[in-house]
Amino acid sequence: MREAVTRARDAVTTAHRHPANRRSWPATAAEASVRAARASAALDGGNPELPGDGSVRDPVLAGALRVAEALGGLLSTWRRAPLQALARLHVLAAADLLPGPQLGRPDSSRGSTARLDGLANLVIGGSQVAAPVLVAVVHGELLALAPFVQGNGVVARAAARLTMVSSGLDPKGLIVPEVAHLRREGQYRTAAAGFASGEVAAIGRWLVHCCTALSAGSREAISIAEAVTVSNN
Repeated sequence: MREAVTRARDAVTTAHRHPANRRSWPATAAEASVRAARASAALDGGNPELPGDGSVRDPVLAGALRVAEALGGLLSTWRRAPLQALARLHVLAAADLLPGPQLGRPDSSRGSTARLDGLANLVIGGSQVAAPVLVAVVHGELLALAPFVQGNGVVARAAARLTMVSSGLDPKGLIVPEVAHLRREGQYRTAAAGFASGEVAAIGRWLVHCCTALSAGSREAISIAEAVTVSNN
């Protein structure tokens, strides 16, 4: 586990040091955000293709893109009131999937209230674990709890992105682990189910999986930076 965490941190640092990510990071971060949203939508059964006319009709993709656009503005809320931020993420993610009364409101029948409160405490400083581990726990716990009727995957991955930024692991939002999760979707779902089981070894496998995705997402960030470099020359 320790080695996986170290590799993930080193990979993120390498991506941030790329010249394009130093000089032109708003452009590379914007592209990373769109790639993350498309991959996240695909993992939830959406069509990740962006229409040529700019009109997104797939409701899952539309929601994921709305979430991606809103993340920067939700960062301060995530740091001080994570449950409020989660509610807003769900409103954005599921606006085209659910009726208004179900938006932003956890399904009380799922019994997730206490665990959501515990997760919120972790986010606002109740844990001293390494940032990649915290990102994985936030992601895995929200997938396991599935607190909303629909849209839980997009919300969980968006919360993980917020944690990547707020923890200082990826302050510019350049890394794209969502693409790695999609490319290894079977392993992603198996590892997430293992985390939800609560079995110690399975939780460890989920943490390693997420660290590996961070490393792969860092390579994705470098590929974005290289593309920006080429386009600017």
